[in-house]
Amino acid sequence: MSTERSAEPGPSVPSAPPAISVRNVSKSFRLPHEQYHTLKERALHAFRSRTFDVLRAVQDVSLDIAPGEFFGVVGRNGSGKSTLLKCLAGIYDIDAGEIAINGRLSPFIELGVGFNMDLTARDNVIINAIMLGLSRKQAQERFDDILAFAELEEFVDLKLKNYSSGMYVRLAFATAVQVDADILLIDEVLAVGDANFQQKCYDELTRLQKAGKTMVFVTHDMGAVERFCDRAMLMERGKIVDIGLPSSIARQYNQHNFRRTRQEYGASPTELPPENPAVQIGNAVFESDDGEPVVTADQGAPLMVRVDAHFTEDVVNPIFAIVLTNEAGQVVFSTNTDSQRMTTGHFPAGTDASVRLRFQNFLSPGRYRLTASVAREGLGADLFDAHTSNSIIVLADRPGGGIADLPHTLEIERDPGS
Repeated sequence: MSTERSAEPGPSVPSAPPAISVRNVSKSFRLPHEQYHTLKERALHAFRSRTFDVLRAVQDVSLDIAPGEFFGVVGRNGSGKSTLLKCLAGIYDIDAGEIAINGRLSPFIELGVGFNMDLTARDNVIINAIMLGLSRKQAQERFDDILAFAELEEFVDLKLKNYSSGMYVRLAFATAVQVDADILLIDEVLAVGDANFQQKCYDELTRLQKAGKTMVFVTHDMGAVERFCDRAMLMERGKIVDIGLPSSIARQYNQHNFRRTRQEYGASPTELPPENPAVQIGNAVFESDDGEPVVTADQGAPLMVRVDAHFTEDVVNPIFAIVLTNEAGQVVFSTNTDSQRMTTGHFPAGTDASVRLRFQNFLSPGRYRLTASVAREGLGADLFDAHTSNSIIVLADRPGGGIADLPHTLEIERDPGS
C-alpha cells in the first residue's frame, strides 16, 4: 500500500521508494491570546477581534527512511518530534511539503484510542484489533496471544472502567502489536507500565526489528536509541539539527540538553561542556558482575557501571561522576572520584580510559537512568562532557517500599506482662 499527503505538488516518487519520504514538511499551530470556554462567552464577544501567536512546530523537514530501518527521533520537549510523528500518521494535516508512506502503517502514539470503558476487555480487543486493520477472524485467532502478552487472562470479562491504568496500557499495547503493519510509529509508549512489562515491550521491539519492520521511534531514552536504532535524528524548535549514527546523535542530544538546562538555570558559559571537549565520554553502560552489558538486574545481585572516556588533550586529575535517577527524575545514587578522595592522575592526549563503579543492587523495582560526567579538577563545575545513556530495569519478587530496599531484619518483642 502506498499513500501520499501533500500540501502542494512535490517531486515524483522514484521507482524504488523508501518506506517513508518527507520533503520540506512544515506544520504550524495558531495559539489564540484569548480563550473562550463556553458558548455564552463566544456569543457575548462575537465581534471582538481575535489575535494569535503562531507556533511553528515543524519547519521544512526533509528525510528518507529505508524499508526495514529502525529510525530514532530525539529532542527536547517542544522540539517538534511528536508533531512530526502525528503528521506521518495522518493525524495532523501538513501546511507545506509532501509525505509519502509506502506500506501499511500502524501508529503507537496514543494507545487505547477507541477503547470503550463500558465494554469488557474481550469486546474491546476484538473491536480495537478490527479498527487497527485485522479481520474479525484474525482478531479472534490472535485473541489468546493478546491476553497472554498483557497477562490479563483472569480479567478478560472485566469492564475496562474497572481496570487500573497499568492493566489498560498492557491491554492496549498487546492489541496494537498484533497488527500486521510494515511501518510502526512509536511515541514514548514504552515509558509506561511496570518494570516487567517495559522489558516485555523492549523484547517485542527486538522481535519486530529482526522481522524487518520499519520503525520510527520517538524517545528521550538515549540508551534505547543506541541499542535499537540504525540511524537517528536530533530536532530542536521544529528543525533538524542532525541525522547520523545513534551514538553521535545521542552525544549531541546529551550535550545540547545539558547546555540548555544549565542556561535556563543561569549557568555561565564557562560552566557548560565545550563543543569540542578535551575529554569525550564515548559510552556509559550497566554491566553484570562478569562484564556483560545488561538491561535488567535482579535486586540484591552485584551490578556494575562502566564509563569509557577518550582524552583529546592532556588533562590532570579529572573528576569522574556517576549519577542514577529514577523515573520521577530523583537522584537515587551519586558518586564521584573527588568525594571518594581519589587522585585520578595524568591522562595524556590520545589516552582511552574506563571508570568502573561496582555496587550491591538494593534499588527498589523500577527503571533507572545512568548519567556520567567528567569535569576539570577543582569544584567539578567546569565540565568536559556529560552523557545520559542507558537505563536499567531492576526486578524483584516483591514491590519496593521506597527508593531503595536496604538489607534489614524486623523483630517484634511482646511484653510478657501485657
